[in-house]
Amino acid sequence: MKEGLIKDAYEAIIKEIQTLITICYLLTVGIGMLFNYQLYDEFGINIFDYSDVFDFLIAPFADFKILLFSMASIGISSILFQMDIVWKRKFPISYSKSSFGWDKKPWFNRYRYFAFGFLFISYLFLSADEYGKYASNQIKEQAPIEVRFADNEIKSGILIGNTANIMFLLNDEKVTAIPITSLVKEFEIK
Repeated sequence: MKEGLIKDAYEAIIKEIQTLITICYLLTVGIGMLFNYQLYDEFGINIFDYSDVFDFLIAPFADFKILLFSMASIGISSILFQMDIVWKRKFPISYSKSSFGWDKKPWFNRYRYFAFGFLFISYLFLSADEYGKYASNQIKEQAPIEVRFADNEIKSGILIGNTANIMFLLNDEKVTAIPITSLVKEFEIK
């Protein structure tokens, strides 16, 4: 009887961990998409027009800074939310004073979830905007590369980035998209 209880508890914990990992991965992919969008937007590129699903599934892992930021943001936000719950449970009088007595209202829990969600999303958008500016400045300081086409024509520019199918080059404030596996040589992004 004890073995069945332990086995059930173990299975429940594993299922919860799997759910938590899935949610964290989806949040990390969303954060990676947002950060990539902000980076490419600095150059006038709507990356969603040139990417496929696979590009976004690996987006947070393509740049270590995005992955580190995502994990830290999710972790810190979770800790802050748990601290809020513990504070409300362990020190209800000071919590009630700090929330102006709103914690006694029936709508307070919805408000608290909404407030944490709004702050988290606002934080992500502001951080992504700053990341886009920072990363675009770093890209502009890189040395130019040369791309040789099948007909031996050479195109040079600063590599902004690439998706599975397209490479983006910056040359004299002009952004060029070069399909990697196509007969089309290049097209300019305005």
